[in-house]
Amino acid sequence: MSETRKTPYNDKDLEYFKSLILQKKEQAQKEIEKLQSQVGNDNRGELDNDSGYSFHIADSASVATGRENIYIMIDRQQKLIGYLDRALHRIENKTYGVCRVTGKKIPKERLEAIPHTELSIEGKMQEQARGR
Repeated sequence: MSETRKTPYNDKDLEYFKSLILQKKEQAQKEIEKLQSQVGNDNRGELDNDSGYSFHIADSASVATGRENIYIMIDRQQKLIGYLDRALHRIENKTYGVCRVTGKKIPKERLEAIPHTELSIEGKMQEQARGR
């Protein structure tokens, strides 16, 4: 493995990124809670109360599809929280802001847009080129 590189950012910058990451993490957690409450309040109760004569399989499929989509969105938010946690760990280790492919500094603008990224644009392009 490669040696641990030190962050190109000073402590003030790292605190800025940490607050940005914590804010995004809080937003993701709130989104998960909102989605979980939607799962609890879905139309299932209405379908269970329908008689056999008024029940439509399309209604059941629609509810199931909606619920599945909510679970997919919850999973995405949970993954985002994992990425954000790893970024916080890199801040604590003072390795934040270094591209894991090129070893170069990730520009501040990129980290502001995607604070959990481990790749510069150059590194992402190299990684994609290898994947083809």
